[in-house]
Amino acid sequence: MFDHVKFGVSDYAASKAFFVKALEPLGVAVASEGSPTYGVELCSKAKASLCLYQTEDRPAPLHLAFAAETRQQVDAFYRAALAAGGKDNGAPGLRPQYNASYYAAFVIGPDGHNIEAVCHEPEA
Repeated sequence: MFDHVKFGVSDYAASKAFFVKALEPLGVAVASEGSPTYGVELCSKAKASLCLYQTEDRPAPLHLAFAAETRQQVDAFYRAALAAGGKDNGAPGLRPQYNASYYAAFVIGPDGHNIEAVCHEPEA
Protein backbone atom coordinates (compact mmCIF):
# COMPACT_ATOMS: atom_id res chain seq x y z
CA MET A 1 0.00 0.00 0.00
CA PHE A 2 2.49 2.65 1.09
CA ASP A 3 5.68 3.33 -0.78
CA HIS A 4 6.92 5.83 1.79
CA VAL A 5 5.66 8.09 4.56
CA LYS A 6 7.34 11.46 5.09
CA PHE A 7 6.63 13.75 8.02
CA GLY A 8 8.08 16.85 9.60
CA VAL A 9 9.82 16.98 12.95
CA SER A 10 10.71 19.91 15.18
CA ASP A 11 14.20 18.66 16.15
CA TYR A 12 15.69 16.85 13.18
CA ALA A 13 18.88 15.62 14.89
CA ALA A 14 17.03 14.23 17.91
CA SER A 15 14.29 12.61 15.81
CA LYS A 16 16.78 11.07 13.40
CA ALA A 17 18.86 9.67 16.28
CA PHE A 18 15.72 8.28 17.95
CA PHE A 19 14.30 6.55 14.86
CA VAL A 20 17.66 5.17 13.70
CA LYS A 21 18.32 3.65 17.13
CA ALA A 22 14.76 2.50 17.84
CA LEU A 23 14.27 0.87 14.45
CA GLU A 24 17.73 -0.73 14.16
CA PRO A 25 16.52 -4.00 15.75
CA LEU A 26 13.92 -4.20 12.98
CA GLY A 27 16.58 -4.06 10.27
CA VAL A 28 15.96 -0.39 9.46
CA ALA A 29 18.90 1.82 8.49
CA VAL A 30 19.62 5.12 6.73
CA ALA A 31 19.16 4.67 2.98
CA SER A 32 19.75 8.29 1.92
CA GLU A 33 20.02 11.72 3.47
CA GLY A 34 20.06 15.33 2.32
CA SER A 35 19.91 18.62 4.16
CA PRO A 36 17.73 18.64 7.30
CA THR A 37 14.93 20.37 5.35
CA TYR A 38 15.05 17.56 2.75
CA GLY A 39 15.55 14.89 5.39
CA VAL A 40 16.56 11.31 5.85
CA GLU A 41 15.08 8.12 4.39
CA LEU A 42 15.05 5.02 6.59
CA CYS A 43 14.48 1.61 5.00
CA SER A 44 14.51 -2.08 5.75
CA LYS A 45 14.62 -4.93 3.26
CA ALA A 46 11.01 -4.10 2.42
CA LYS A 47 10.40 -1.48 -0.22
CA ALA A 48 8.53 0.91 2.10
CA SER A 49 10.45 3.72 3.77
CA LEU A 50 10.04 6.28 6.52
CA CYS A 51 11.30 9.81 5.83
CA LEU A 52 11.81 12.64 8.35
CA TYR A 53 12.58 16.31 7.70
CA GLN A 54 13.07 19.51 9.71
CA THR A 55 10.12 21.90 9.72
CA GLU A 56 8.74 24.74 11.79
CA ASP A 57 5.14 24.11 10.61
CA ARG A 58 2.60 23.09 13.25
CA PRO A 59 1.18 20.63 12.65
CA ALA A 60 3.48 19.56 9.88
CA PRO A 61 1.64 18.37 6.77
CA LEU A 62 2.07 14.69 6.02
CA HIS A 63 3.51 13.33 2.80
CA LEU A 64 1.83 9.99 2.03
CA ALA A 65 3.06 8.04 -0.99
CA PHE A 66 1.03 5.14 -2.31
CA ALA A 67 2.68 2.43 -4.41
CA ALA A 68 1.35 2.03 -7.94
CA GLU A 69 2.07 -1.02 -10.08
CA THR A 70 2.00 0.89 -13.38
CA ARG A 71 2.46 4.40 -14.67
CA GLN A 72 -1.12 4.27 -15.91
CA GLN A 73 -2.25 3.86 -12.30
CA VAL A 74 -0.28 7.00 -11.37
CA ASP A 75 -2.02 8.90 -14.18
CA ALA A 76 -5.43 7.57 -13.09
CA PHE A 77 -4.75 8.49 -9.45
CA TYR A 78 -3.89 12.06 -10.46
CA ARG A 79 -7.06 12.51 -12.53
CA ALA A 80 -9.26 10.96 -9.83
CA ALA A 81 -7.66 13.01 -7.04
CA LEU A 82 -8.16 16.27 -8.93
CA ALA A 83 -11.75 15.30 -9.72
CA ALA A 84 -12.30 14.62 -6.02
CA GLY A 85 -11.20 18.15 -5.11
CA GLY A 86 -7.45 17.72 -4.70
CA LYS A 87 -5.08 20.52 -5.76
CA ASP A 88 -2.26 19.90 -8.21
CA ASN A 89 1.15 19.59 -6.56
CA GLY A 90 2.99 17.91 -9.45
CA ALA A 91 1.55 16.36 -12.60
CA PRO A 92 2.41 12.76 -13.50
CA GLY A 93 5.94 12.37 -14.79
CA LEU A 94 9.42 11.12 -14.18
CA ARG A 95 11.33 12.46 -11.19
CA PRO A 96 14.94 11.58 -12.14
CA GLN A 97 16.26 13.44 -9.09
CA TYR A 98 15.00 10.44 -7.06
CA ASN A 99 15.88 7.66 -9.53
CA ALA A 100 15.72 7.02 -13.28
CA SER A 101 12.35 5.24 -13.24
CA TYR A 102 10.61 7.20 -10.44
CA TYR A 103 7.26 8.09 -12.03
CA ALA A 104 4.93 10.00 -9.71
CA ALA A 105 2.10 12.48 -9.33
CA PHE A 106 1.33 14.71 -6.34
CA VAL A 107 -1.84 16.38 -5.08
CA ILE A 108 -2.70 18.36 -1.97
CA GLY A 109 -5.62 16.76 -0.13
CA PRO A 110 -8.42 18.49 1.77
CA ASP A 111 -6.34 18.93 4.95
CA GLY A 112 -3.22 20.18 3.18
CA HIS A 113 -1.38 16.86 3.11
CA ASN A 114 0.82 15.99 0.11
CA ILE A 115 -0.59 12.78 -1.39
CA GLU A 116 1.51 10.92 -3.97
CA ALA A 117 1.21 7.88 -6.17
CA VAL A 118 4.53 6.45 -7.38
CA CYS A 119 5.60 3.68 -9.73
CA HIS A 120 9.23 2.52 -9.70
CA GLU A 121 8.93 0.28 -12.75
CA PRO A 122 10.58 1.30 -16.02
CA GLU A 123 8.24 2.19 -18.85
CA ALA A 124 6.81 -0.94 -20.49
